[in-house]
Amino acid sequence: MSSSADPWRDDAPLRIGISSCLLGSEVRWDGGHKHDRFLSQQLAPFVEWVPVCPEVELGLGTPREPIRLERHGEEIRLRGTKSGEDHTRAMQRFAARRARELGKLELSGYVFKKDSPSCGVERVRIWNAAGMPQKNGQGVFAGAVQQALPDLPIEEEGRLKDPLLRENWIERIFAHRRLTSFLSRRFGVGDLVRFHTAHKLQLLAHSEPLYRELGRLVASARDMPRAELRERYAHLFMRAMAGKATRRRQVNVLQHALGHFRKRLDDASREEVHTVVEDYRQGHVPLIVPITLIRHHVRVLDVEYLAGQVYLEPHPKELMLRNHV
Repeated sequence: MSSSADPWRDDAPLRIGISSCLLGSEVRWDGGHKHDRFLSQQLAPFVEWVPVCPEVELGLGTPREPIRLERHGEEIRLRGTKSGEDHTRAMQRFAARRARELGKLELSGYVFKKDSPSCGVERVRIWNAAGMPQKNGQGVFAGAVQQALPDLPIEEEGRLKDPLLRENWIERIFAHRRLTSFLSRRFGVGDLVRFHTAHKLQLLAHSEPLYRELGRLVASARDMPRAELRERYAHLFMRAMAGKATRRRQVNVLQHALGHFRKRLDDASREEVHTVVEDYRQGHVPLIVPITLIRHHVRVLDVEYLAGQVYLEPHPKELMLRNHV
């Protein structure tokens, strides 16, 4: 509900890194793909994809011998499953260079292919000397990107099947875009206060401790060098957004929002809002139901503080993400 004139708003598509196979490119070891239609169709109108297949870009070709992570003593190696050819150092060098290149593209997020020895973010199989796998590894390329861009919202496509994780990740990529758009410009302490105020309820829904820490940081902003302030605020903001906005946290925020106009509602309207929030708490209705009702009262009663809260519209309504959480 924030004004489109807000200085952190940017209507250009978000630039998002993605494993090429998820867009339908036939780059897998067997010449196939893992096309994800939510990403390539529903989300695509709002983003500019930056597709990467590290194995193809490394020169392994398509089709190719499968590779896997293997434990050799204290080291994890990336090797061909049949030939045993070791691709570890080549992939590490490539991954470090490609991650630096991606860092210059102002990405707002990244979605990786799960289980991949190059792209898997977590629980990737590592094979031991006895030929038994343990799901406790990370893909070499995904690890390099995460190390180079620690505040970037990263997810695996498999986890995005979960409606809550999907909504959380997409909320994070739009938040990252607003944050970087704001911090890339000259700003005063007053500008930071306005940006932070607009995101208070959203931050509270993800992490109350970090929400409070960010508040203290903003309160002390005048005493801090601008470069340090920019770095610390950005890091804490994205750490807060990485917290999962659970149902319990959402109810807390909804009740907090109600406090801003409770005395201005008539008895029937007040009872209706409380009933809808309770229905959401019990899982009878999705989040969009109390949000829609609150937005209605914000408009009717002209509650300026809530009208400026990103929480009430953190991503395009066309994605209908809050219809499912």
